[in-house]
Amino acid sequence: MSTIDLATQARVDRWLTEEYDSETVAAVQQLIDSNQETELVDSFYKALEFGTGGLRGIMGVGSNRINKYTLGQATQGLANYLKKQFPDQPLKVAVSYDSRNNSQKLGHLVADVFSANDIEVYLFEELRPTPMLSYAVRHFGCQSGVMLTASHNPKEYNGYKAYWNDGGQLVAPHDKNVIDEVNAIQSVRDIQFDRKAEHIHLVKEDFDETYIQANKALSINPDIVAAQKDLKIVFSPIHGTGITLVPKILKAWGFENIHIVAEQAEPNGNFPTVVYPNPEEEEAMSIAMKQGKELDADIVMATDPDADRVGLAVKNHAGEIQLLNGNQIGSLLTYYVLSARKDKGQLRGNDFVVKTIVTTNLISDIATSFSVKTEETLTGFKFIGEIMTKLEGQENYLVGGEESYGFLVGDLVRDKDAVNSCAFIAEMAAYFKSRGKSLFDVLTELYTTYGCYQEKLISLTKKGKAGAEEIQQMMADLRANLPTSLGGIAVKEVRDYHASVATSPADGSTKAIDLPKSDVLQFITVDGDVISARPSGTEPKIKFYCSVKTPLQDASDYDQTAIKLEEKVTRIMADIVKD
Repeated sequence: MSTIDLATQARVDRWLTEEYDSETVAAVQQLIDSNQETELVDSFYKALEFGTGGLRGIMGVGSNRINKYTLGQATQGLANYLKKQFPDQPLKVAVSYDSRNNSQKLGHLVADVFSANDIEVYLFEELRPTPMLSYAVRHFGCQSGVMLTASHNPKEYNGYKAYWNDGGQLVAPHDKNVIDEVNAIQSVRDIQFDRKAEHIHLVKEDFDETYIQANKALSINPDIVAAQKDLKIVFSPIHGTGITLVPKILKAWGFENIHIVAEQAEPNGNFPTVVYPNPEEEEAMSIAMKQGKELDADIVMATDPDADRVGLAVKNHAGEIQLLNGNQIGSLLTYYVLSARKDKGQLRGNDFVVKTIVTTNLISDIATSFSVKTEETLTGFKFIGEIMTKLEGQENYLVGGEESYGFLVGDLVRDKDAVNSCAFIAEMAAYFKSRGKSLFDVLTELYTTYGCYQEKLISLTKKGKAGAEEIQQMMADLRANLPTSLGGIAVKEVRDYHASVATSPADGSTKAIDLPKSDVLQFITVDGDVISARPSGTEPKIKFYCSVKTPLQDASDYDQTAIKLEEKVTRIMADIVKD
């Protein structure tokens, strides 16, 4: 007996009409004929929506899949919105794509739709990192931009990141307004697919140099880099776009001892050497770390397919190559930028840094010690970009980041930038090496100064329509049964970012949360531990974050202290993560 609801069935029936090409109709019919009802429902039960990273989904036929029609509709809706927002201006957009399967093809499709709408398109001739797209929007004075990527998702995925005229991803109200325009398109016939070649301008390789030199001007200690030019660096692009720019920018910065991981150097949308092309995963970093150990490298870096996230491994006190997490990388970058600028007399009274609500408070601790303001925002670098744009011309952005390995130094773009981050991580390593310290030394010094932090992320994957409903129910159950203690530690504050209110369980007092609504629950314990739960905006996952902290008297006590904190994290997570 079929369990397909009427709305889903109506979408399926629509995709079987002559509005769609014969190949698409045949693919939908194949799902029906082979009785793949679960796959059919997952492909059609809804239309793709903008999340924290735009449109993202599995490639295939259907309204809930990435294909020529869903991206064509998204692009037509965005084109219609641009015409309404900028009625008296000639319209320009930038379009780029990464190494994923079909990314180039889909990038050209998006460019065709924009050109068919008489919009000038700056189309990258070859694959390039996401931050290059953000930079191009600003450089060419575009009103919008689109990057074809699914970031670090598995190979079955692709996606569509839409950008506004500040170079940042779409935020409210534009994200919802664009969706309204997309939903207003009632027929595939309303999508203009016919390319107008005269409106398409290729962005060629020489544009790389413009971006590289703009970044190089941000360098704080070029003299130290020159003195430490032999810093031993291992880099892997994990089959992605990082290969096009990271080696170039490191060489332009002055580094000469760069070793590329050959097995992962070639762009390949099947990501053949990894399970997930995500530098957050130790498995994805393992080949680079092995090479780093063999070469006795100072630092090992790897970028995800669209090169907006970077993973980092460094030598620990035992001389072993150890993977750092995103909180640690962000804290080190924050400390380097602030301390190096202070040394140069370059800190101003209006400087600020930005982090997200699930990112370590070590960053704000560091900033406070330098009398630098910390802005805090929702998860997703688009919100960091939004703050940068809001404060542009009034305050001075220095560095920002989030625990998911996304960072940005300087304000050239409005998105996380692993190319920029790789250059600054290398400069940071050179700076501290010149002072006789490894990055691990500096990290443990931060822990002795500000307190030893330990963070952990647990992600539960729940695929398809049933998975999405299960995630919703998990959040509903958590709200209905708010824990009063976690890991045996009393909860002193509950922050519900969807209700925009923080509540004290002790006396029931409340205070408003001055951030946009978001489906996030956060628990603060009497020990100062921070535990968060949120459904991912870009993946079929629910994520649980935990951050704990304790004093560290001496760096030599770090390993033992870290073990105790890990045990505490395990106890806390056992009380909140129910799979």
